Amino acid sequence: MRPAVVVVGTSLGGLHALREILGGLPAGFSIPVVIAQHRVKSGGGDLAGLLQAVCPLRVWEPEDKEPLSPGMVYLAPPDYHLLVEPGSLALSTEAPVNHARPSLDVLFESAADAYGEGVIGVVLTGSNEDGARGARRIQQRGGTVIIQDPSAAVSGIMPAAAQARTGIIRTYSLGQIARLLVELCPGSDPLSPVRGRVG
Repeated sequence: MRPAVVVVGTSLGGLHALREILGGLPAGFSIPVVIAQHRVKSGGGDLAGLLQAVCPLRVWEPEDKEPLSPGMVYLAPPDYHLLVEPGSLALSTEAPVNHARPSLDVLFESAADAYGEGVIGVVLTGSNEDGARGARRIQQRGGTVIIQDPSAAVSGIMPAAAQARTGIIRTYSLGQIARLLVELCPGSDPLSPVRGRVG
């Protein structure tokens, strides 16, 4: 199955990491990218604008039930979980997970349940273990998990936890992750959800 969606999660040090990766994507990158970045409730500044400055794709904080469209980068709004559903995105104010809202686990698990082996999950720098369980769910559903090299991350706790949970040994630099995403995501129909998948 060709990739359907890329989900990315990060926390401490995430701005630099996201700018490196998004800046390495071409304007013709057609697979939707959905990001959960831990940040303060007040928003922590114009994160979407800072990412848009280096990204050739549109960076957007989606509304609830917004359609999932090719060539877009969706950023979880402050203090909301962002979930992937078949063909759309959903926002939730349910309790924080791993002390975080948005939570990487919530994003990753929802994507895995919606798109199965069509999911590419990327775990970047961060200072807690959020994302490890979600990365394992992606792996169990047949998707691809990409992990930043913990030794090169601002905080290696998050990628190291994902490694431990998934058993994945190979990790990548930020530049390698951008190139790998381009290699894994040729032009395709990105919005065919998993059929008959039970969450």
